[in-house]
Amino acid sequence: MSITFDISYLKQGTPQQQSAYETLTDLGIMEMLAEYDARLTGTIPLDVDIPGSDLDILCQVSEEEMPGFAALLQEKYGQLPGFTLARKQRYGHPIILCDFTFRDFPIQVYASPTPVDAQRAWVHMLAEARLLADAGPEAKEAVRALKMAGMKTEPAFAQVFGLAGDAYETLYELGKNISEKRDV
Repeated sequence: MSITFDISYLKQGTPQQQSAYETLTDLGIMEMLAEYDARLTGTIPLDVDIPGSDLDILCQVSEEEMPGFAALLQEKYGQLPGFTLARKQRYGHPIILCDFTFRDFPIQVYASPTPVDAQRAWVHMLAEARLLADAGPEAKEAVRALKMAGMKTEPAFAQVFGLAGDAYETLYELGKNISEKRDV
């Protein structure tokens, strides 16, 4: 599997991935947020999603740009079901979390001043993609089964692949060593 910034690969994916592509394309969100290095991350690109999995979009937004970014999200998506917009602190930086639903997908936009290449969700996905690429299809099924049983994604990967320590930190350390320009 190759991690890419262009979501068009989803068109040839699973039915859920194809639906995600149509949803994101019809919403126009990736193009609208392109200047913020918008990238889709999470379980759907990796094909370990379960019913109700969301579409996670990461963006890099400077602290100075955050008010305008929040206003843009409010203007474009504020009328959609479940819309919430929150400003928080994570990892010592201000962030914006925006959630809403479009069609059958919960969508979350996560904006941070941290470059997307270094954001934890992206780095985790690089590590997870590499682990899946090195394993057989039964690994995906094992991760999915644990998620269906209520486990979060990172702990599910840690259990399936026998990763020691804190799952989030271990995957982050693994992912930091993987270049997004290489096949993973």
